[in-house]
Order: sequence, then C-alpha cells, then structure tokens
Amino acid sequence: MDKETAIQIRRVSKRYLVGRVKKSARQYNTFRDAITEAAANPFRRVRNVISGRAQSAADLTDSIWALKDVSFAVQKGEVVGIIGHNGAGKSTLLKVLTRITSPTQGAVAFRGRLGALLEAGTGFHPELTGRENVYLNGAILGMKRHEIAAKFDAIIEFAGVEQLVDTPVKHYSSGMYVRLAFAVAAHLELEILVVDEVLSVGDAEFQKRSLSKMKDVANSGRTILFVSHNMAAVLSLCNQGVLLERGKLKAAGNIKSIIQDYQNSLSEMARIPLLERTDRRGNGDLRFASVELRSDHQGSMMPVGTAMSGESLLVILGYQTHSPVPLRHVTAALHIDDFLGRRLVTCFTEHPDDHLDALPPSGAWVCQIPRLNLAPGSYRISLTCKVRNTLADGILAAGTLEVNGGDFFGMGDSSDETVYGPMLLDHCWHLRERAMEQAKK
Repeated sequence: MDKETAIQIRRVSKRYLVGRVKKSARQYNTFRDAITEAAANPFRRVRNVISGRAQSAADLTDSIWALKDVSFAVQKGEVVGIIGHNGAGKSTLLKVLTRITSPTQGAVAFRGRLGALLEAGTGFHPELTGRENVYLNGAILGMKRHEIAAKFDAIIEFAGVEQLVDTPVKHYSSGMYVRLAFAVAAHLELEILVVDEVLSVGDAEFQKRSLSKMKDVANSGRTILFVSHNMAAVLSLCNQGVLLERGKLKAAGNIKSIIQDYQNSLSEMARIPLLERTDRRGNGDLRFASVELRSDHQGSMMPVGTAMSGESLLVILGYQTHSPVPLRHVTAALHIDDFLGRRLVTCFTEHPDDHLDALPPSGAWVCQIPRLNLAPGSYRISLTCKVRNTLADGILAAGTLEVNGGDFFGMGDSSDETVYGPMLLDHCWHLRERAMEQAKK
C-alpha cells in the first residue's frame, strides 16, 4: 500500500451461515443420549446437544455471500460514495472495514485513524452520560484526552444536547444518539471517516448541517466513505463512487458515471415482479405483491402507463400476508421520489380519514390522488409497511411513475419545468387591499 492510498480492499468476501440444521443431523432426545455424546465430544456443550441445535458450520446447510471478491482502493482525500440496492453488501463492507466483523476471505488495510458512524449509538454505553461517552468514544478512536477536551464544546453544541450532556444516554432519543455520535466522529481529528445512512434518522436541519460538516471534513484533506440512497446528497458530497450489486463490485470510478449505472439498475429492478424482488427490508409479516396505476377519469378505472398532471390517479397496491386472520395495527406509505432519490411526497395511511385496521390476509390498498401535482417527468414509487409499528416490508423503486403535461392551472400546458419547477401547487393571488376588504365583509 503506497503512501497516497488511504484504504486498500483486496479480494474481500464475507460468507454468512444460516441456521437451518441438516436433515441428517442426529437429534438427541434424552438426557442419557446427551451425556453420552458429551463424553464422546467433550468440547461440545451439553445444553446445545439437548436442544438439538447445530453444533458447527458443518451442521448448517445454507450460506449466503454478503460480499464476493470485492477489490478497490481509496486515495487520501477522496470522498467515495458506496451505493447499491438493499442487500447489495454496503453495510457489510463497512463493518468489515471497521473490523466489526472479519472477512471470510481477503484483507483490508488503511492508513491513519478511522472513525465510523454505522448505527445509532454504536460504541455508546447506555449507563454513561453524554459527556462520558464523548471521552470514551474519543479514546476508542485513539484521541488523547486533551485533544477531546479541545473539541468538546463544539461537539456538544453541534449535537444540540447541551441540556442533557450529563444525563445517561439511555434516556436519549435515537435522533440524539445519532447527532452526538456524528458530532464525535466529525469533530475529532480522524484521517478517515466512514458514515452509513443513519443520518436519515435526524431531522432535515441536522442532515443539512451534517452534509455541510462532511464537506468541511473533505475539504480539509481527510478521506470519507459515505453510504446513502439519496443520490443528490452523494452527488453533492462525493467525487468517486463504488457500486455494489448482490455482494459484488459492479463498477468504480467517477461519481456521476457510477450514479448513472445505479439509476439504470434501479430501472431494471422496477420491472421485476414485486414478489420476486429480493432487495427488500422487513420481517415479512406482510409483503407488497404488485403496483398498478389506474386513471380515475370519469370513474373509468382504466389501467394507464402514464399519468397526467392535474388529473386524478389511483395507485393500487396488492399485498399478501402469512396470517390466517386479519392483521391489525397495519400502516402503509407510498413514497414518490425523483431519479436522484430525493423524496418529493409521501402518502400515509395514518391520515385521520383512513380506516385500514383488521386487514384481510390478502387484497389491495387503493391510494387515490385527486389532483396529481407533479410536473412532467419520470419518478419512482417506493413502498413501506409496518405491522404493530415494526417494519414488515420496504421496497425502494417498487415501480415507476411517468407523468405527462396537463392543463393543471386551466390555462394550457404546464410542462415546462424551468418555469414551474418539479411540483405544481394550487394557488390564487389577490391585492392586499381587496383581500382585507373581503375579510371585513
């Protein structure tokens, strides 16, 4: 590894064994059987034998390769975006790099001190206060006490936890965890900063400040690895990119070309039937099965390939569950994003007029949009669903939404985005004096 290389990843693979026991594996049902086996195999635990659990890697029938033969290098001062679908191996790669987990094959090396922000509260001790955790995290990152003290006030101010600095962090919200963890990693003098997309937990103002802070870190000559599905943020921050697909390195190079490759792959994914999609999150209590667009023009309910600005649109979301009885406390959300991953609008079933409790085992939701206020262009539909406030299914780019120009304002075509922007908004104008006169009446 030469002096200009900050990170070197050489043929890294990570294999996970999944816990299904071989059908041929012997089961032990009596205590005498367990004792006999334990005597013959003294290094096995009797309680594992009694329970019949798998005893070694040989007893596991399935495995998955979260990473497979990934190699690339990051030069000092580069800001690299790690992008890919859910399940592409992004977080696994960062965990290997930060030595949270070891690679099955290959090796990683880096030059300098490395700080990571992978999950809310990673490295925090819940019983310690915010102040104590700042010093603890700084020490873990290799900082001297006087170095931490010099940055302490700036860290606390950036995190916005001044009033809770001497409160145990177990009482912090997840947003407070993220803000404090990011502030520690960003303010201490680290040569390499690794940031997963946990910044989505924070509010919009904090995300804006965090991106600005990372730009400051990058401009100081330090190296950043940044994982996010928000391509606008990646494009504004990164100069290089790495695209992962199903655990393999698909492309690496200039961030603009990498994002274009990613966009193309998302378009391909959107054409795969939803039940065949593997890049989804959630526990599977409910699964989205289909997305269909229909026109609600004069009650026709006809399927459409494109929508029209200003016209009514129905989005029909088919679903399936494994429950023989109706599910309760189910909420769903339909998200519309632009092609850079920026969220434009979300339609929630938590609306006070929506009553979707006692959901049948299979069926479809219908989301009615009375007047589509998107300017002409191509958009992506993403879906999430929770059962009892736990994520059941989440699919990025579950479908595409093509919007054509329409007479949104009743004055002709409103398709010029340079004039109208990406969103169209109902509005009206009055002279102030006339409006005040009307109010008096």
